[in-house]
Amino acid sequence: MHHLRFLRYFDEVARAGSIRQAAERLHIAPSAVNRRIQDLEEELGVALFERVPRGMRLTPAGELFVQYVRTRASALDLVRSQIEELQGLRRGSVRLVASQALAPEFMPSLISSFRSSRPLVDFQVGIGDHEQALQALRAFETEVVLVFNLAASPDLEMVAQFEQRLMVTMHRTHPLAQRLGGVRLRECMNYPLVLPNREAGGRQLLERYLLRSSVKLRPVVESNSFEFLRACLYRDHAISFQIAIGAVSDGGEIVSREIADRHFPTGQLVLAHLRGRQLPLIVHAFIEHAVSALSRSKLP
Repeated sequence: MHHLRFLRYFDEVARAGSIRQAAERLHIAPSAVNRRIQDLEEELGVALFERVPRGMRLTPAGELFVQYVRTRASALDLVRSQIEELQGLRRGSVRLVASQALAPEFMPSLISSFRSSRPLVDFQVGIGDHEQALQALRAFETEVVLVFNLAASPDLEMVAQFEQRLMVTMHRTHPLAQRLGGVRLRECMNYPLVLPNREAGGRQLLERYLLRSSVKLRPVVESNSFEFLRACLYRDHAISFQIAIGAVSDGGEIVSREIADRHFPTGQLVLAHLRGRQLPLIVHAFIEHAVSALSRSKLP
């Protein structure tokens, strides 16, 4: 489509009234712009511009030709838009399940940035753990999942995995919040623990590590709601645990610290879909967007 680019050169000179200014806007050499204008004039057999002391001025033939160029550019934009819609790149629905840790900040931001260039796309978002995500995939109730510590399975296509640390979370007034470095798990046991239930990937990571340790988890509150657990941190010097991407600050009120225990394992934030399932093109576009966003993020 080189000829389309040359028509753009012509239009830019007509708008700028100067080959030099048009070249600056197009980020190419003035000689290249001038050569293409001459090629067009030779092909049409007529002068399109008058070379005047202050630049370039359209001739009557040039006025006719610029209308043709702009009408064609507008029509091309429309066709491109229709092709994008036909391919599902601007319209459609995306169904996904995400971990609770992603609900407060990451997922809203991800969806907003995706829809900024595709405002006609709508989303159906379920929030759940890795087991619920797997059930939804196998029941064809969702198309893609982004969850913590989803186990590999022959029927899953693991698109990407991103390492995540488990963090200690607490209110900024908590005694352990004054630490600049990490916090040991044994120290956390001196305070009320408010923990996600045993189905949560972070809780399972914690319990597996402590299985052979003398440190025991004795939560005073357990819940399947991370929002509720976060609210508990405002009282009684309570402590909880959350993966790094979900360690929301609540405007600086809630802080997180790394676990200082040696060899404490990390987990994986997994983006996956059902193997062999034909996904809409808009879902593929969202998957690429999510991988790009997660790759740019400084995930611990």
